[in-house]
Amino acid sequence: MAASLLEVRDVTKRFGGFRALNGVSLDVREGERFGLIGPNGSGKTTLINCISGALRNESGRISFRGCDVTRLPAHQRTRLGIARSFQIPKPFTSMTVLENLCIPLEYAARDVARADVVDEAMAILRRMSLEDKASLLPGRLTQVDMRRLELARAMAAKPRLLISDEAMAGLSSAEVDALLPILFALNEQGITIIMIEHIMRAVMRFSERIAVLDAGEKIAEGPPDEIVKNKDVERAYLGE
Repeated sequence: MAASLLEVRDVTKRFGGFRALNGVSLDVREGERFGLIGPNGSGKTTLINCISGALRNESGRISFRGCDVTRLPAHQRTRLGIARSFQIPKPFTSMTVLENLCIPLEYAARDVARADVVDEAMAILRRMSLEDKASLLPGRLTQVDMRRLELARAMAAKPRLLISDEAMAGLSSAEVDALLPILFALNEQGITIIMIEHIMRAVMRFSERIAVLDAGEKIAEGPPDEIVKNKDVERAYLGE
């Protein structure tokens, strides 16, 4: 069994009197494809914000590659190898697709010399099937290409762990089928991926293990074929 890359232990996060996360624990193994699901308001985004450093949890511990990152700011976690994409892409609209990758490569990535930034950016665009769009402004991209660019921007930080936050939201079935092979290929290249997704056929097909949140608590964890049969998961999504 692969060693844990990410360890989350008893993480609790409050917003005023509201407890968004209540003692959540999970382990993500090196090289794993890990799914995180749950109904709206279950705490998924809060959890990944705590993992990535966008939010600070009140209690509990988060470790990455054996290092306690609980109190580290987001940019330091990025340098350690944690990157995320966002559900709503927010590229630099006045910059080309290529320039959008050069920014994180210059300021967030490790071991990339300035002279190699453009070559490295083009290599990432090729992996995302975006090399022919390099000179375009983001406003001219299709919806699925915009999601590819969002993943490319995350990949420019050279992550060991990529958190994909609803990269397929709003896409058609054909567009989902076009994006999934990219995530599989990134994982095959050694990148551990956490997929947060509401499109069940995508997360079930992609994930080796899935954790389910409901009302800020983890209610189930296991392989996809077990999760779909879990009565607690069924109640969380469909009610009694």
